[in-house]
Amino acid sequence: MEEDRKKLQTLSEALQRFQDDLQSAIDARQKLEAQQQENKSVQKEFNSLAEDAGIYKLVGPVLLKQDKTEATSAVDGRLEFIGKEITRTETRIKDLQENSEKKRMELMQLQQKLQLATQEQGGG
Repeated sequence: MEEDRKKLQTLSEALQRFQDDLQSAIDARQKLEAQQQENKSVQKEFNSLAEDAGIYKLVGPVLLKQDKTEATSAVDGRLEFIGKEITRTETRIKDLQENSEKKRMELMQLQQKLQLATQEQGGG
């Protein structure tokens, strides 16, 4: 019975770690989605500009003139990278949810086993 109690503690700690990791992954996905929306807005702006429009990039305290093709390419590259990161993060979230659910089920089964053992000792 003592061994089961230790296992219960270990499972509880593992479940808590999964839940913490899951929350971190969800936070990361939200940040990525915000970056994606920001870059899509920039991309939309670039598409509405004339070919000869001036585009400036903030580098430290200085604004540097940038070629439209180069700026558009940089934003497209960022959007592609962010999209891949979102996909990777969503896969991680799914895995964490599945593993968390497995631990939760193990934990519930062990709790039931301990309750039955306690009832049998008290009733017997």
